[in-house]
Amino acid sequence: MSKVKIGTVQMQCTANKQENIAKAIAQVRAVAQQGAQIVCLQELFASLYFCFEENHDYFPLAESIPEGDTTQQMQALAQELGVVIIASLFEKRAAGLYHNTTVVIDADGSYLGNYRKAHIPDDPGFYEKFYFTPGDTGYKVFDTKFAKIGVLICWDQWYPEAARITSLMGAEILFYPTAIGWEVGANEEVNKEQYNAWQLIQRSHAIANGIPVVSVNRVGTEADTDFWGGSFIANQMGSLLYLASHDKEENHVQEIDLALSDYYRTIWPFLRDRRIDNYAPILSRYLGKP
Repeated sequence: MSKVKIGTVQMQCTANKQENIAKAIAQVRAVAQQGAQIVCLQELFASLYFCFEENHDYFPLAESIPEGDTTQQMQALAQELGVVIIASLFEKRAAGLYHNTTVVIDADGSYLGNYRKAHIPDDPGFYEKFYFTPGDTGYKVFDTKFAKIGVLICWDQWYPEAARITSLMGAEILFYPTAIGWEVGANEEVNKEQYNAWQLIQRSHAIANGIPVVSVNRVGTEADTDFWGGSFIANQMGSLLYLASHDKEENHVQEIDLALSDYYRTIWPFLRDRRIDNYAPILSRYLGKP
């Protein structure tokens, strides 16, 4: 299948988990009615972004995968609508062991597997290391009904190594569920620079690897963060096919042509010209000082 319709859901969350899940389900239905075949939800869509503080009270939000209620609901929804669903969840793997995890459900409702976030940030307002163990799934590609997709999560966005490896594994589209924003009251120039960097690094992954990139963020003010929305879809050359607002809930359906990967990779043969014999130093932590 050359052409695939991608659905994105950019939404605002509340402290009511079931309310958030119900809203997400309604939005998946909405984009499915518009023809979406693969639907991506934002990072940790079932709750507020709780990592703005270190607080043990948030651990009960986590659930097992795939046995948990949210995964089960998404499987039933995917089967009913005939769509692939990419759903980001707070996973309780075992007592005291938690991950930031995205599940991929095929269009027949079958559970294809999960990807656990590899890069875990620890910054003011993003204290994820308190909650999440670094992922151990490795980078993964999921062979869905409509396309072979790679899924990375938020902070993974800044690492070209993650995008490259996932692409080399055969991903035809790269998805990034994410939760990122500005500090409330921050300088507008700083805000603009940060958002542009965030978008640009992901578009560069599309260019370097010759595959479309889909990034889905949240909106709304939570604690001291204004989540900046700006969800987007870029084609294989990094050109924007869709760009969401910074402050509104939006869903969107965008058709992308997977056949263009061969075209762009032939015109711009970055994969052909990779010097894999020269890249061993990338495995070092730092090369400037022993």
